[in-house]
Amino acid sequence: MPDRLVLDFPLFPLPIVALPTESVPLHVFEDRYRRMIEECLLTEREFGIVWRSEDELKQVGCACEIKEVLERMYDGRLNILAHGTRPFRLIERHDDLQYPAGMIEFLTDEEEETDAEAAQATRELYAELVDQATDQQLEDDDLEAMNAYRMAATVEFGPDAKQELIELRSENARLRLLALLLRAAIKRLELVDRTQARARSNGKVRFG
Repeated sequence: MPDRLVLDFPLFPLPIVALPTESVPLHVFEDRYRRMIEECLLTEREFGIVWRSEDELKQVGCACEIKEVLERMYDGRLNILAHGTRPFRLIERHDDLQYPAGMIEFLTDEEEETDAEAAQATRELYAELVDQATDQQLEDDDLEAMNAYRMAATVEFGPDAKQELIELRSENARLRLLALLLRAAIKRLELVDRTQARARSNGKVRFG
């Protein structure tokens, strides 16, 4: 079996999309998912978040590692903080475990030279959005270290936009799409009171 294929990979279908590098707080209350998370904690194993939209379960999702158990409740419920690591494609579902799982393939990007112009333009738009929404000015070194996933992971885009980003296998394509999303977010921000936007940001620039 190729190294990129994994059998019985734990799956967490949710009405959200996670991106690599994104921090995702989760409240785990169903028995099957509590068992899944407990096993992942015991074995230090990743699990996958896949978007359960109104129409379908998406085939491309994001593997996550559990960074911290924030709270354990008396009835077994858990609050955890997960961290997105890498994209995968769901090949087939497995229904013989105590929790949802499947055969997945970890995805890699196509080989290409980075479009420096697109990267610079996207980073400038991102810095403008962060400045307008939070009054925080990013250092050039910090911006240079950020790829499309890292920038998008700190902005609360809607699931459709995030799903489109995670399905792209080209960093240049992600940068171009992210630039469009950032331009639209900046325009929307201009229509709302900046103080209100900052008050509801809660650590992220939200444009869901």
